[in-house]
Amino acid sequence: MEPKLEDVAKLANVSKTTVSRVLNNRGYLSQKTIDRVYQAMKELNYQPNAVARQLYKKQTDIIGLLFPTVANPFFGELTEELEKRLYDEGYKVIVGNSMNNAKKEADYLNQLLSKQVDGLIVGTHNQGIEEYKYEKLPIVAIDRNVNKDIPIIESDNYHGGVLATKRLLASGARKIVHTNGPASLETPAKKRRIAYEDTMKEHHLTPITVEIDFNISYDEKKAVFHQLFEDYPDVEAIFASNDVDAALIMQIASEQGRRVPEDLLVIGYDGTKIIQNIFPNLTTIVQPIEQMAMTAIDVLQKRLKNEPTDHEYLLPVSLKEGTSG
Repeated sequence: MEPKLEDVAKLANVSKTTVSRVLNNRGYLSQKTIDRVYQAMKELNYQPNAVARQLYKKQTDIIGLLFPTVANPFFGELTEELEKRLYDEGYKVIVGNSMNNAKKEADYLNQLLSKQVDGLIVGTHNQGIEEYKYEKLPIVAIDRNVNKDIPIIESDNYHGGVLATKRLLASGARKIVHTNGPASLETPAKKRRIAYEDTMKEHHLTPITVEIDFNISYDEKKAVFHQLFEDYPDVEAIFASNDVDAALIMQIASEQGRRVPEDLLVIGYDGTKIIQNIFPNLTTIVQPIEQMAMTAIDVLQKRLKNEPTDHEYLLPVSLKEGTSG
């Protein structure tokens, strides 16, 4: 027969209420009592009812992570870091890939509103979702503008854009193209574009920004980059808004007989471990993924406790030296 809570109480020589308090970490109990209860649980192989504990505590100990796609190295490494740290904090994690799917994102938000998860960490690009209108939700955004109430964790995108552009200028390039998302998409990453354009103008040069929808397919993106080289055959350098695009640009440049860095300079953005291992020569702006994850969890825990939080948390970036740019 499967052991019950009263069996644990009897073996530990305590009341059922005391066992319940030990399981839910509520109220003062001596360490001797706690140890006796856990020893009894071990001897009986007693497994607490997780659902009952969640109902008692009025929390699920589940956090939802909602990002465009973990196939992207930046979001993949960020998700991995968040899951690892959340597990250490006692949470389980559910992961949602919501690339270009506003309905899916709204479904996850409704899980939060119906108390099926305790909180959300989001980094998606979908806009106009009504469920975000509620105030004081236990939500933290990473590199995304949601509303004025939800805190944003972001790297210093503007400084990163300045670092990348100045690096290319210092290498002698003057015809520099930047790739970024649509101007209508209000995300912190847009500051990379603003920084590039400001820096080019400061040097009396004409900025050229090629807009790329984040949600287009690999083949569609290749077509955009092929068109870029046709439209700007005299391009000397490209500042890509992420490392995946930078790698694809270098591949297409090679197909067209352009050598990097002899004929074309390329700088990326993100600096994930996998890209640095696969393309060690890529010059890139490194985002502090571990620090971003740690900050997001700290801020989310404050939201869960209804403690005040700032609207923006800006984290430093760095330039990773390579030979490509």
